[in-house]
Amino acid sequence: MYKVFLTDDEPFILEGLRDALDWSSYELEIVGTAENGLRALDKLRATHADILITDISMPAMNGLELIREARRINRELHVVILSGFNDFDYLKQGMRLGIENYLLKPINLQELKATLEGIIEKLDRRGRDAGEWLQEDIGVLRDNIVNRWLNGEIGPGELHERAEMLGLELDREYVQIVLAKGTSNEEKLRLELYRLAERDGFGIPFRDREGAAGVVMFPEGEQAGGTAARRLLERLRESLPDESITISAGDVVAGEDQVGRSYAQAKKAMEFAFIHPKLELLEYGALANNRLSADKSLSLDWGDYARLLAAKEKVRLLARIDEDFARLAEAQGMTPSRLQSAALELMLHLKLELGAIKKTAEPELIREDAALRVMGAESLDGMTAVVKEVAETAVESLVSDTKSPVIGQILAKIHENCAEELSLKSLSAQYNIHPVYLGRLFQKETGESFSEYLNRYRIEKAKELLADSRLKVNEIARMVGYWEMGYFYKQFKKQVGVSPTDYKALLQA
Repeated sequence: MYKVFLTDDEPFILEGLRDALDWSSYELEIVGTAENGLRALDKLRATHADILITDISMPAMNGLELIREARRINRELHVVILSGFNDFDYLKQGMRLGIENYLLKPINLQELKATLEGIIEKLDRRGRDAGEWLQEDIGVLRDNIVNRWLNGEIGPGELHERAEMLGLELDREYVQIVLAKGTSNEEKLRLELYRLAERDGFGIPFRDREGAAGVVMFPEGEQAGGTAARRLLERLRESLPDESITISAGDVVAGEDQVGRSYAQAKKAMEFAFIHPKLELLEYGALANNRLSADKSLSLDWGDYARLLAAKEKVRLLARIDEDFARLAEAQGMTPSRLQSAALELMLHLKLELGAIKKTAEPELIREDAALRVMGAESLDGMTAVVKEVAETAVESLVSDTKSPVIGQILAKIHENCAEELSLKSLSAQYNIHPVYLGRLFQKETGESFSEYLNRYRIEKAKELLADSRLKVNEIARMVGYWEMGYFYKQFKKQVGVSPTDYKALLQA
């Protein structure tokens, strides 16, 4: 467990922080508290801490002085500042000391959680130079705010307040997220991307929670996104001629509340580098419109594969791969290259679906030589064998990750019967578990609350069904468990960005 030390001159704040979170669920342990900086420093000399959460205005020794002295004890100490004042001078001094975030009282619990999760990720990836955490610029706080924005964890009022403090201009009509990836020196690429973004006014550079470098761009219009992304790619090529660079771009979206959709698309587009290794610019819109699955007569049912994977049905999943590729091989107009594309795309879908289920990236699922083995296979059986290896690895990853048989059964029930009326209360009675405990266990093992997971799954299922023009929207809503149309529309637009009616129209356009 990582160690946390709390400092604040108000006892009720210390008590509130202790009770605000289930610290152990984050693999964190509170190892000490103090009411002023001097007492905190004395305790920190005797007690190791990985994270210091401190008030900034305290008697005897203030928070900034405490941070300076505590850093002499532990250079790798991660610090979060608390303050009742929106003071930019304090913020600037804190940044020079390498703080993780500057939280205003009363503390926003979601921001505290997001900050701690970011620190934990850094601690887990320990091994980099400790001096890296002592940045003297605005990057740490900027990345924190941008990541909360991209992941829908910050409201518009707080977003603009923080953006103003950090000097970020967000008042633009159109937004687009672009990510960059290199083949050798990722840190050199990231620093160059930051330099170009700020020098040439491309937008706001950031590093996401998975370590990817990106830019929040502000194109002139909906059709200008590709031009802006290509211009950024050209600048990177010029400044890093020896680096092989790939750029992925989400759609240009209207309104800051849609930025999460563009970010998710940019991440998905980057995954297609596996299928298109020679493409330097991966645009989500172009990839979505030109995938093999757009040809219904030569397609695979990704939804069925997702359900079989989620249910950990390894035997049926492997049999389905054999059946589908045997069918595709006999289809009129099929070519070896199209079969290879289908195999590569299925492996990518399995990787993406596994990441969605586990709420984490799965970089090791597809081995580097998998694509080469698919492309070099001398027979259909040889090619499908590679795909089945990937599928088997994905299922085994889920099986080994399952900590509770009860949660596994509940997930299977959601996947098989999402149209039923499902609730923690009814399920807790069925499994004879207290609903509060069941809810905590579900969140711990899936990374989402029960209602968040259920709604996300139902909306994904609705998206699949909307591709069938024979079904009406109200019929689809009932098929996935929504009997109140207003609530269905609200959830769908929240997750997809458009109404189900508009989404269906886009699919049929």
